[in-house]
This record gives sequence, C-alpha cells and structure tokens, in this order.
Amino acid sequence: MNFSSVLLLVINQRKTKNIWIQGPGPTRSGRFLIAQIHSCQEVHFKLHVYCFPVQVEKYLELFHLSQEKLKEVSARLKRDLIRGLGKHSHHRAAVKMLPTFVRATPDGTENGDYLALDLGGTNFRVLHVRVVEEQQRVLKMDSQICAIPQEIMLGTGEQLFDHIAACLSEFLDSQDLKGKTLPLGFTFSFPCEQKEIDKSILIRWTKGFNCSGVEGRDVVQLLKEAIHRRGDYDIGSVAMVNDTVGTMMSCGYRDQSCEIGMIIGTGTNACYMEEMKNVKRVEGEAGRMCINTEWGGFGDDGSLRDIQTEFDVVVDQTSINPGVHTFEKMISGMYLGEIVRLLLVRLTEDKLLFNGQTSEALLTPGSFETKFISEIEEEDTGLENGQNILTKLGVKCDPVDVRVVRLVCDTISSRSARLCAAALGTIANRIRVNRGLDHLKTTVGVDGTVYRKHPNFSEELQDTVRLLVPKCSITFLVSEDGSGKGAAMVTAVAQRLALQSRLLEDSDGEDEEVEEDEEEEDK
Repeated sequence: MNFSSVLLLVINQRKTKNIWIQGPGPTRSGRFLIAQIHSCQEVHFKLHVYCFPVQVEKYLELFHLSQEKLKEVSARLKRDLIRGLGKHSHHRAAVKMLPTFVRATPDGTENGDYLALDLGGTNFRVLHVRVVEEQQRVLKMDSQICAIPQEIMLGTGEQLFDHIAACLSEFLDSQDLKGKTLPLGFTFSFPCEQKEIDKSILIRWTKGFNCSGVEGRDVVQLLKEAIHRRGDYDIGSVAMVNDTVGTMMSCGYRDQSCEIGMIIGTGTNACYMEEMKNVKRVEGEAGRMCINTEWGGFGDDGSLRDIQTEFDVVVDQTSINPGVHTFEKMISGMYLGEIVRLLLVRLTEDKLLFNGQTSEALLTPGSFETKFISEIEEEDTGLENGQNILTKLGVKCDPVDVRVVRLVCDTISSRSARLCAAALGTIANRIRVNRGLDHLKTTVGVDGTVYRKHPNFSEELQDTVRLLVPKCSITFLVSEDGSGKGAAMVTAVAQRLALQSRLLEDSDGEDEEVEEDEEEEDK
C-alpha cells in the first residue's frame, strides 16, 4: 500500500469511537483521524500507531454527522411528527404517525390470564400469559410455535385463518383452557390501517404471504369468523398490537415510566404516548394515545437528501422498495452490511484496500452481513474475526487491511447510532414540551438485533441522546418478548380501562338515582 500520505490511527484496548480533530499533520487538509480511542486505565494509555492512505478519509468523512447536523435532522423530524398528526396534512406526511388506540400504559394493577398470537413470518406463536399482581408484577408464559406451510401462505385468507384457529385450538387443549373465554392480543406484523383497538384493515401482504381475500378487510373479524366456524372454543375481546407498541408495553409492565418504544433491528420504528388533543385524526381531547410513528419513512420526501451518501443511494435504488423507508435504509440491520460492502468495494477499486484485488463474493450484493459489523467491532476478538470473515469472502488481506475494514464498520454503525439518537431525542423532547416540563425523566423500551448485539451501538446511542437533549433523562430497558408479553399487556390494559369505565358509569347511574329519590322526597 502507498503510505506517502497518511492518517494517524490511534488504537487502545477498550472502547471504539471515531473523533475528527483539526491539527497539523501530513495531510493537505491538516486533519488527523483518531479512531478507536479507549482508556486502558484512568491515566495510562497503550497506543499503537498505524498509517493509512489519506484518501480513506474522504470516504469516511461522508458518514460523519456533527452535533449541529444532528440537531438539523431533529428539527426536520419534529416538523414531520406534527405533519403526520394533522387531520389534513397526514396524507402527505413521510412519517405517518398512526393512532394505535392504546390509551394507557401498565400501572401495575393488571392481572389475569391472556392469550396472544404473534404472526409475522413463516412461523407464528400462540401464547398463554398469566399476570400475577400479588407476586410483584410477575409475568408467566407458556407458548407454542406453529409452522405455516407455503401452500397456505399463498392460498386463501379462509385457509390461513382456519389454520391459525386450528393451532390455537390445539394450544388451548394442551393448556386445559378450552372452557375459558380469554381476551387475546394479536400481533399482526403486516401493513395495516388500524380503525380501533380491535379493528385493523390489511393494506397489503409482505414477507412472502399472498393470501387472497384478505387485503382491504379487517383481520380481527377474519380471525373471529374462523374460530366461529370451528365452534369448539371462543375468545374474549381482541386487541391488535404493533410490535413496537408491544415493546413499550412489555417494558412498561416492569417500569411504569416507560412511555416510548423503539426497535432497531432488521427494520426500525418507534412509538410514544402522545396527548390526545394533538391527535387530530381521532375524536376526543382528554388523555393520551400511543402513536406508531413509522419513522422508517422519515426522509421519503427528500428531507434527508443532504446527508445521504452515494452508497445510500445505491442501497435504495437496488432495494425491493426504491424511494421509501429512507431513514430505515440508513440505520437498520437489513442495510448496514450492504453499505459497508459497497464502501469496501470502492476502496478496493481505488487501490486503498486488499492491494486493489477484490473477489467474486465481495462483489455479490448482500454478501457482507450486518452481523459481520458487530463481530469485527468486538473489543477482544474483532481483528481475528475480521481476518476470518474477509478470508471467507475470498480477499487477501494484511493486518492493516483488517484495521481499515474495522474502521469502516465503526464509521457506518456510529452514523446509525447517532441518527437513531437524533430521532429518539426528538420524540423525548416532544413529550417534555407537551407536558410543560423543565426536565423529563422517562424510560424507553427497546428491542432489535442491532441494539442487542452490536458491542458499541447502545452506548453511542445513549451518549448522543444525552448531548442532544440534555433536558431529558432517559433510561433504556431492553424488552422481553414485546410481541408476546407486550401483546398480552396491551389487552390487559384495555381490559382495565374498560372495567374502570363501566365502574364510572355505574357510579354515575347510582348518583342520578339518589338525586331522583331526593327530589321525590322533597315533593
């Protein structure tokens, strides 16, 4: 490799970060890149200096977002949130802000037995969740996984829901629950327009499903009809649940200050508790409602064009849905590996990596999996992992090449964490302003493989949120089975609110009777 122009890369032994600083140096711009800075001890550092071609800097700098730029991104999202909530502006909003009709989070008094269905792929789960209030809000759960054959995935809607109803019947037999009529939470992970908590219209099938006679219809009603056709059991009320809402609710059961849910995995999304007076598409001013932001669509109107790199553009154009889910394509697990691959190919073509020699595997779209990023950025084993991964991809690399690849991975994952932080901070600050608070303390229920598996993502996300919204103190709580336990909690909360409403109505009725009796006595 040509080292006539160099960057200084300082390596230590703990935490990985990219920091750009100005200073004298061998580059024409006078800029050094100091990366992978970690404190070995409080005072002492063990440093290794490696030289890289200065041209690497021009590519990595494309992904660097300053604090000022992140604040600009946050301001754009803030405008989009308001537009999505509007009755007349919603239809043109990139961030859809969908009402979920979930009107409260758990308060700790929920208890009882609930069923849950989790349908979002070639398998689905049936669950029995027991909420035991007396045991310090303990959830107990039994579940069963059921396969969906290909012929049913491509058959009729009646065949699909009959299959689901049959599997639910088998599960109820195994749990000795046939004689009970239990409420059910239904996580249905396909694009839907929710009309009420128990009414959700399928917009379109995804994920390999193409069952006829379902699009445009209420999936809750189709499930109930299938159960009625069997006639061997019944279910109580049904609550439709988005997986992000389930994440918030499952964490809200453990921490009652949890009012935000976030997923950062294969895809990304967030939900939060909004003031009803701001939800213009639903009647009523009192209370709050959980809003499914669908923030993956942020930027679909071109508002993020200035921070999209040429590599982001290629990822979008070669995806199955060009022009949509712009934000998701910049930060989520489905796309991060491909961004890294495209950048590695470009560096190789510019003879900045692998002596300019690529491989058939590296040139194949999708060959660099997002999980490789996490493995390469592991503190102790990352370089060894990187060497093994690159060897399997058929490229010949030396130790410096591996460190460049590690730096590329760190740069891409860092941008993802910082963009996610900007979006999350926007939502937290909106809650603070909505409630007229000087300072907000809240909890975010979070799930997803990127957040869970990447060695540095969660820390960088949290650090960046603290910088961007210092008036918000945010605790992060990893969800335990949002699509299962969370769905049950949505149902439990809906049951609690319905009971409270009935008790209030009964109390009002008794008051009216007392007043009438008093009037009769006066006569």
